[in-house]
Amino acid sequence: MLKDRPTTQFAAYGAQLFKGAISHCIDDVISALAEVPADGAGVRLHGIPALDPILAREGPIGAIAASALGNSSRPVRAILFNKSTISNWALAWHQDRTICVKERRDAPGFGPWTLKSGMNHVAPPFDLLTRMVTVRAHIDNVPASNAPLLIAPGSHTYGRIAVDRVKGVVDRCGTAVCLAEAGDVWLYATPILHASDAASAPKSRRVLQVDFAAEELPHGLEWLGV
Repeated sequence: MLKDRPTTQFAAYGAQLFKGAISHCIDDVISALAEVPADGAGVRLHGIPALDPILAREGPIGAIAASALGNSSRPVRAILFNKSTISNWALAWHQDRTICVKERRDAPGFGPWTLKSGMNHVAPPFDLLTRMVTVRAHIDNVPASNAPLLIAPGSHTYGRIAVDRVKGVVDRCGTAVCLAEAGDVWLYATPILHASDAASAPKSRRVLQVDFAAEELPHGLEWLGV
């Protein structure tokens, strides 16, 4: 079992911590999200101009994604998660497998389709996900008691993992606990296996999660963006 293991080798582990990366602008992040409902477990975000300079390639969050994807990196989906005393849930081990696009189009290898918060989501060919990264910017402290994300280091290299193989892969890779302080940012390979328990001492646990990509979509599909 791996616990609190350093994840400085992003390619190998699929995760890396950037300590205090948004500490200097955390008030700007909070202000940008001020109108987002605070009682939702996960609120999908779109059309918030105040986030643009923060997520841009030169911005404090966008630059972290660009460090992995290069100068073509751009934000393609964002969600605000907030576990709290009111909304405290557990999340089983899984891979993120969908992207958000402007409109639904029939395209080889893309499907099934779902509509979430009025936004078109689709499962793309899995290799596309392997070329994406996910950034989680922490607005609140996340000690062990406040439901930190759990990851299986290296699981992003296993490709699409069938449900009946998930436990075996987690057992093989081990579990790392992604503790964070307000202002910290975690960078993840998008397909990494991850989970979280319900908080044992729940407090506000706001996390801005943003997916980044560095390529255009095929077959006339377009990223919705943030």
